[in-house]
Amino acid sequence: MAEDGGPRAAAPRAIALVGPYLSGKTTLLEAILARTGVVTRQGKVADRNTVGDSSAEARAHTMSVEVNVADVDYLGDRYTFLDCPGSIEFLYEAEPVLPAVDAAVVVCEADEKKVPALQIVLKRLEDLGVPRMLFLNKIDGVSGELRDVLAALQPASAVPLVLRQLPIWENDIATGFVDLALDRAFVYREHAASEVIDLPGSVADLKAEARFHMLEQLADFDDALMEQLLEDIEPPKDKVFDDLARQFRAGEICPVFLGAAETGNGVRRLLKALRHEAPEVAATAERLGVTGTTPMVQVLKTLHTAHGGKLSVGRLFGGPMKDGATLTGPGGDSERIAGMFRMVGQDTAKIDAAVPGDCIALGRLDSAKTGETWAEGKAAPDQLVAAPPPPPVYALAIAAAEKKDEVKLTTALAKIMEEDPSLSLEHNADTHEMVLWGQGEMHLRVALERLTGRFGVSASTAPRRIPYKETIRKPITQRGRHKKQSGGHGQFGDVVLEIRPQPRGSEFVFSDSISGGVVPKNYIPSVEIGVRDYLQSGPLGFPVVDVAVTLTDGSFHSVDSSDMAFRTAGRLAMSEGLPQCAPVLLEPIVEVEILVPSEATPKVNAIVSTRRGQILGFDARPGWPGWDVVKAHMPESELQDLIIELRSATAGVGTFAYKFERLSELTGRLADQVLEVSRAA
Repeated sequence: MAEDGGPRAAAPRAIALVGPYLSGKTTLLEAILARTGVVTRQGKVADRNTVGDSSAEARAHTMSVEVNVADVDYLGDRYTFLDCPGSIEFLYEAEPVLPAVDAAVVVCEADEKKVPALQIVLKRLEDLGVPRMLFLNKIDGVSGELRDVLAALQPASAVPLVLRQLPIWENDIATGFVDLALDRAFVYREHAASEVIDLPGSVADLKAEARFHMLEQLADFDDALMEQLLEDIEPPKDKVFDDLARQFRAGEICPVFLGAAETGNGVRRLLKALRHEAPEVAATAERLGVTGTTPMVQVLKTLHTAHGGKLSVGRLFGGPMKDGATLTGPGGDSERIAGMFRMVGQDTAKIDAAVPGDCIALGRLDSAKTGETWAEGKAAPDQLVAAPPPPPVYALAIAAAEKKDEVKLTTALAKIMEEDPSLSLEHNADTHEMVLWGQGEMHLRVALERLTGRFGVSASTAPRRIPYKETIRKPITQRGRHKKQSGGHGQFGDVVLEIRPQPRGSEFVFSDSISGGVVPKNYIPSVEIGVRDYLQSGPLGFPVVDVAVTLTDGSFHSVDSSDMAFRTAGRLAMSEGLPQCAPVLLEPIVEVEILVPSEATPKVNAIVSTRRGQILGFDARPGWPGWDVVKAHMPESELQDLIIELRSATAGVGTFAYKFERLSELTGRLADQVLEVSRAA
């Protein structure tokens, strides 16, 4: 296929820009916008003037914290580029996007330390069957042979990395490249397309070797090409391009392009490759199982704008759609679109209609959630691919700075969580705290900045309290007698309780062995309520568990006894008896599964040990070459900032999930510290 030839795409295409943190995705988007005429001057992330990362939070931290969407036209075709964050803390932003795109450009550097982060991205694309190509950015910073760079990156990919270009060096600067498929050399031109030049003698031998290796890789999936190579027959260029496109679309290879997004070098060549080789929306619809011509929208992102209200950014499949159409969601609810827009960063442009393949923002679909599929018609549509958020790993207790803002806080948090489903809110019944959970320290910091900057709500935060419990070690029999006379009817309740420790995990058991009616049956439930009242906060100040209480005796007054009197008597017996039962603190122990690159496993084992963890073992992570799963039992209190240390030890890629395992006695200095903090609170 000729470099600018070939049929035009029948529909708009959607391309995801993904890759490790700080690899240059937003800079690449800016370079694309500059070279397609969307912006007149290419901005810089450091200067905080890019179209992507234009939110206040992204600019404050000079990093992507949400998906950025931009429509462009290139050589008569329309593309939507979706720039996804690279930090693992914001990685879920890409999750609803990736299944719906036609292809992904994975931006990376020649940095072996970032291979695990690159693997995370590539593995997800491989699992979804999304065609992907690598853009090896910052090419001027590459040291050593390019073949060694590719060999270092190859473990991140389950399919061959196929080098499509060779750099032409001059004084350690890449001044151009050799296109191995076209078999031509080009020189970069500032603010202009690269120009064809004669092949420099310095790269002739390297070119021949690299081109033959590329053809060998293609021949692994093409028997006819293999025969031509064995017979020293030069394959036609059209045949080479056909193989490259077919194998890329099938996910059999991952092509590698070179460039420097900051200077724009290699960007046009990348765009041309996407134009000729990226699948169209029909292929993506087939991959997702979309059939028929019913217009349907996969919601990729939810935004709450200051003036336009809620926007649901989605990709259209099936058939064309007009503004004002009525869509039905997964629950059967129908809503009418109130505005249809194209997007370039935070700028929107109103449109009247869209065609399959378009990425559009729809106004006022109040019930629509990120990841859902909405369609025209009355029936609830089948849902396309939607992955649940990853388990949270970091939390802060949160409260309104001023009591009058409590309702405003919960309303704002609901909108923030609608935009970012990897945030969650927990109302902890044990600690009576509202706890905001997320994917890391920066993740929650950005959420809090949105609260203040966009919704005008000030919140106070603190480390969440651990839900400690307490129990007893010794049994006791205790009388509780409540008698009060103040004129008229008095209050009288008298109970004898047998209080015993229970095996761990038995919770609370109440029974009675009353005979002879010394405590009337109708008052016995009130005694249990009084006992439970006290167990909410025992002698150490924490909920009491694993205790059995039996009502064995008591007395009543025919006039003065009441439900409230016996409830008070039960509480009195517990408050006087439990402090004599050798109360002991219980801390929650959790089972943790830590996912880390294998080279970091010894460090992680050491981290677990220093946090009072008991390592249960580690094994290879299934389906993830070069990764381990470390399993351990740890006190829940040691998880508070575990993710920060874990990420530091794993170049930012380690994570974990946990579940409650058991309660375990905590004594000595650590118990004293917990009690001291609890009393102070």
